[in-house]
Amino acid sequence: MLNEAWAIDWWLPRHLQKLEEVKRTPDAQLVFIGDSITQGWEKEGAPVWERYYKQYKAVALGFGGDRTENVLWRLQHGEVDGLAPKVAVLMFGTNNTGHRQEDPVTVAAGVQRNIDELRKRLPDTKILLLAIFPRDARPDGGARRLNDKINVLLSGLADQQHVFYLDINQAFLDADGNLSKDIMPDFLHPNEKGYEIWAK
Repeated sequence: MLNEAWAIDWWLPRHLQKLEEVKRTPDAQLVFIGDSITQGWEKEGAPVWERYYKQYKAVALGFGGDRTENVLWRLQHGEVDGLAPKVAVLMFGTNNTGHRQEDPVTVAAGVQRNIDELRKRLPDTKILLLAIFPRDARPDGGARRLNDKINVLLSGLADQQHVFYLDINQAFLDADGNLSKDIMPDFLHPNEKGYEIWAK
């Protein structure tokens, strides 16, 4: 579990709430799995979610602060049990970067471990693995460069049969590779405009 001091009072209750949501949505065709950026579909991205994904009875399994091992714990403790979606969208790893400056090989291995778990639990579900979104205002930012290195490794996890990789990061950036506050005000989390770009 995510056992940071700031997460203890809400993380497990949110997991239990998500277990109940999953039970109520056994016919979900689409599931998003990730960290606070995925959780943002319930907040800043909610209007976009209504337009694009409500029709698929989609479920958003995003938890702020989650690193690869926290996502894995949730998968191993029921968050996709009883589901058989057509597609699972995965995007996480930026907290491994931000919290621990983790080696890209370690982060990619963590993502692979989650893919393996999903393949076991949802054998008929196609997995869309997204590149970790850009962070930092400029392309030479330390966290941006680290995520870019991770993304190179993530692209190699796709087999084009069950797991597909997609990098939409250029859609968030200007011609010089800069990230605008108009899309991600804190240079990490999208606002509604950013979620619209993601959905499209």
